[in-house]
Amino acid sequence: MLQEKKHIPLLVPDIGDAEKIELVQWNIQEGELVEEGSELCELVTSKATFPLESPFKGRIIKILKGAGSTVKVGEELAIIEVS
Repeated sequence: MLQEKKHIPLLVPDIGDAEKIELVQWNIQEGELVEEGSELCELVTSKATFPLESPFKGRIIKILKGAGSTVKVGEELAIIEVS
């Protein structure tokens, strides 16, 4: 029996009192397989830099925000496909 694949949005986490969050760089590309805990991208606030880790093992099927984008908590950054 085939396992159903799910598409899960990767969201900007709540990283504290951050008014402006910049997505500095992606460490992965669309179509790439990632492991749970892989560092996907770097988010920077006025106070600190945060690596965003993958919550799942899967494939990045779509990157929605490019490097240099200003993003908000809860905003979708990418879509990950898990089975």
